[in-house]
Amino acid sequence: MKKKMLSALLCTAMVAAALTGCGGSGDSAPAAEAPAAEAPAAEEEAPAADAAEAPAASGDSLVYWSMWDAAEPQAQAISQSIEKFTAETGIAVDVQFKGRTGIREGLQPALDAGTNIDLFDEDIDRVNTTWGSYLLDLEELVKTNDYEASANAGLMAACREVGGGTLKSIPYQPNVFAYFYNIEIFEAAGVSAPPTTWAEFLDTCQKIKDAGYTPITNDNAYISSLFGYHMSRLIGEPATEEVVKNGDWDNPAVLQTAQAYEELASKGYFSETIESNQWPAGQNTELAMGTAAMYLNGSWLPNEVKDIAGEDFKWGCFSYPAVEGGVDGTEASNYGAQVFAINAKSTKADQAFQLITYLTKGEADALLSEMSVGIPADSNNAEWPALLSNVKPVMDSLSTRYPWGAGAEANADMTPIIIENFTKLCGGSLDAQGFVDALKAAGN
Repeated sequence: MKKKMLSALLCTAMVAAALTGCGGSGDSAPAAEAPAAEAPAAEEEAPAADAAEAPAASGDSLVYWSMWDAAEPQAQAISQSIEKFTAETGIAVDVQFKGRTGIREGLQPALDAGTNIDLFDEDIDRVNTTWGSYLLDLEELVKTNDYEASANAGLMAACREVGGGTLKSIPYQPNVFAYFYNIEIFEAAGVSAPPTTWAEFLDTCQKIKDAGYTPITNDNAYISSLFGYHMSRLIGEPATEEVVKNGDWDNPAVLQTAQAYEELASKGYFSETIESNQWPAGQNTELAMGTAAMYLNGSWLPNEVKDIAGEDFKWGCFSYPAVEGGVDGTEASNYGAQVFAINAKSTKADQAFQLITYLTKGEADALLSEMSVGIPADSNNAEWPALLSNVKPVMDSLSTRYPWGAGAEANADMTPIIIENFTKLCGGSLDAQGFVDALKAAGN
């Protein structure tokens, strides 16, 4: 499947026309599941439906606000399952697909105004932090219904963790953030296994470059995660988050991280266009077209680019490598899910939980996984989509959860500054000390 650069350039005009239609179907946060920051960053999506166009809610219906746009495969799968749910239970559901912008901007004002909303969904971190005060405690409902018998234990634990020790949300469509790579490029470069240490990562990059490919691509949507992951490997995510929140740019780990990326840039391991890449250019015109080998991104990526990459694209996945002397290793990553939550003021909590159970178990969960090329939430649904087969070992190996960006976006005021200057560092127009100085200057 090896594609020459000339082929990619000839296809760029065709691909560019499709870029605005290739917005992520997974939000992770992100898209990651992204906590306070957008997740995945810079997602393009259809405008939220006008409230006036939403179907009128019946007083007897469950009212469910969803983060998905109605045209997305997630919404289509959920709609199909809700039809079956209503047919089987007699419980009517008024599902309103608000899209990311609609729910992020409209949910809290609606809840504050007393709008009848029984349940809603969004990213695990946003639901439990931004909207945490509106959530119903689900511990008793989960226990009474023996919900956890086939639930993903790690994700349920993550929901309790971000809920302050109490379960206030139920995960669905899990995701993981890691390095996604082109197996055929690795094979052509003589790389027999993905790297697990930074030294192995450097060796892999050199072999890929020698084979005539670009080792790493990225763009403005995800590049801050490179900074966050490396820092968190060195000193742990909580410490990274404190550095970013407090502007402690004299912390030695900041310069050490910058020096690691200055070395990558000086050796020519990044895309030549990395300083100008705007999402989704890196994933669509470089990774999917077979000219770049690796991209730190989420498990929604194979689905986003499948129409460009083609059926013969062989996906690999590995966790961000461990660094010498670091406190975290490959067992740590940003993983999570979208989650369902019930409004604490809902008068139909039992029915809402019944719907949540239906959507996250058995056939409905399998249908969502199939239609969205996503990870199943029900542990009994062992069959993963073929495009994600190499993601499962990575997901199964994780035991330490990072939030979106591994702490790099813990200070919203600094996020654009980190993105701007880290991009320059990766592009080679700024050295390591210059990166640190830029952050210090911005914080003054």
